[in-house]
Amino acid sequence: MSARYAFWVVSETMNRYPLWKYVVIVFALLIGALYTLPNFYGEAPAVQVSPGKATVRLSSETVTRVELALQEAGLQADRVQFDTNSIKTRFTNTDDQLRARDAVEEALNPDANNPSYVVALNLVPRTPAWLNSLGGAPMYLGLDLRGGVHFMLQVDMAAALTQKIDSIAGDIRTTLRDQSIRHSGIDRQNQSLILRVRDQATQDAAQLAIRTAFPELAVIPAGVPTDLRLDLSLLPAAATAVQAAALKQNITTLHNRINELGVAEPVIQQQGLDRIVVQLPGVQDTAKAKDILGRTATLEVRLVDESAEGRAAERGQGNVPFGSERFLERDGRTVIVKRQVVLTGDNLDDAQPGFDSQSQEPAVHLNLDAKGSRIFKDVTRENIGKRMAIVLFEKGKGEVVTAPVIRSEIGGGRVQISGRMTTQEAADVALLLRAGSLAAPMEIIEERTIGPSLGAENIAKGFDSVTWGFLVIILFMCAYYAVFGMFSSVALAVNLLLLVAILSLLQATLTLPGMAAMALALGMAIDANVLINERIREELRAGAAPQAAINAGYDRAWGTIFDSNITTLIAGIALLAFGSGPVRGFAVVHCVGILTSMFSAVMFSRGIVNFWYGRQKKLKKLSIGTVWNAKVTKDADA
Repeated sequence: MSARYAFWVVSETMNRYPLWKYVVIVFALLIGALYTLPNFYGEAPAVQVSPGKATVRLSSETVTRVELALQEAGLQADRVQFDTNSIKTRFTNTDDQLRARDAVEEALNPDANNPSYVVALNLVPRTPAWLNSLGGAPMYLGLDLRGGVHFMLQVDMAAALTQKIDSIAGDIRTTLRDQSIRHSGIDRQNQSLILRVRDQATQDAAQLAIRTAFPELAVIPAGVPTDLRLDLSLLPAAATAVQAAALKQNITTLHNRINELGVAEPVIQQQGLDRIVVQLPGVQDTAKAKDILGRTATLEVRLVDESAEGRAAERGQGNVPFGSERFLERDGRTVIVKRQVVLTGDNLDDAQPGFDSQSQEPAVHLNLDAKGSRIFKDVTRENIGKRMAIVLFEKGKGEVVTAPVIRSEIGGGRVQISGRMTTQEAADVALLLRAGSLAAPMEIIEERTIGPSLGAENIAKGFDSVTWGFLVIILFMCAYYAVFGMFSSVALAVNLLLLVAILSLLQATLTLPGMAAMALALGMAIDANVLINERIREELRAGAAPQAAINAGYDRAWGTIFDSNITTLIAGIALLAFGSGPVRGFAVVHCVGILTSMFSAVMFSRGIVNFWYGRQKKLKKLSIGTVWNAKVTKDADA
């Protein structure tokens, strides 16, 4: 066999893909088409029902009540979707949506002042059920594309400091009592405390104890011999740390509460030293959005009033004793609870659902911090045989979750809440307690609603930018590279298909910056095809056979393509790691676009070229545009 014939055979073999590679390409195309499809169905107006209280859960019975309410109002829902956090009823138009909201609200919340459910307007995808069953779902759209509500909240830092000072006051009383240091009382004035004592020795002892136990406090002796006192205030560094912690806890609480209510891809981030920005895409009802933001809960542990007056009040035979309050258990029974708070949710490290080790009933397991563990141990030791109430407060209203009898001293910081709870209720209560309460009050200082029509306009503009960029690139490639330009254009279309499919699978949030990144990804993706085509041209100019030029062009361009894409990917990962908001949205699309472009521009485009040219045994010419022959140019110059 001659060397020339052997080279031709090797080149032809290299330009043929094995069957498994074509299977991979076809599989990628099918998956891409399947998971891109949900994005073309659009969104439908819907009414969303969510729990309005921690002790309320959704069930099939709730779905039945919603359906009956719609039937009585003469409305027919296109689809009713139920999950553990929400019931969504979909309608064809907004008129039916508004009528359905009023009907469902009236049916589920007969007492408007004490609603058990949150009934809000929303938008849900029109994705068919069969596609949903395969995991198909559209990309989330950001506030600028989908519409929704935008809030800026101001955190009351003075209130955060006041709450901290109140907490410290209770701790100081406990510390002085443990060390047998008697005082005349602790008063709070704004964000400072005044500890009054009777003599100099007590003042010195109290000063030493407080400095040792509370290094974050500035302790200043003051007063006259007949009226001695200690002025206590937070050091500047400690006050700053309290404010930062309050802002962080508020953000965490808002995030947990909004996520529980099923708002897709909310944006909750700090702005400045005392402000929080909240964006809720797809929420049309501003009033309900405010209700969502205000939904927080806290836990308090109190002792039940076991006096004769307290027991009589529980039976409805007398008034509530002074220093106690009336609460209801979830089965409607009255419990008279003392006002003094033993522990609060601030003493919780964690809350997880589980089961009682003895009765195997659903329970919530709480882990207390060091301070909470010590207090809980002392209280249970001193009140054996009495009842202790776990009170859950939400929107200022308290409900007794359970009121067990203290059988023995409980140490170790592990507490269990059980009794007449389902598994789902235990999970809900645990989630609510982990979310915690707001560390400081907040006020909405800016409110903005972005309508779906403006979002639709932004989508149209973004879509036009991607479409026109795509068409211009196709026209240029086809005009400059002929058939190879067509191959590159098909690969570019596949790149866009895979990019949208992956973003849909990841349930990424697409914003206007993300659409800009998508248009940029198309421009960058064609670079790889340009490098390959120009490399093939160079091989042809050097006198290589067409099959050999194809093989060498792809092989030699791969290193350059890999290096350029990796460096760009590193920049995208940096934006993803350190950016936030729109920058992060841009980075996600940018990084995914780089990965899909490497697949489509190299593996897919070569698959097309191999399928088109690889089996032509006597290939003499490639349709790759004008190839200037180096030898002819040299002879003309001579």
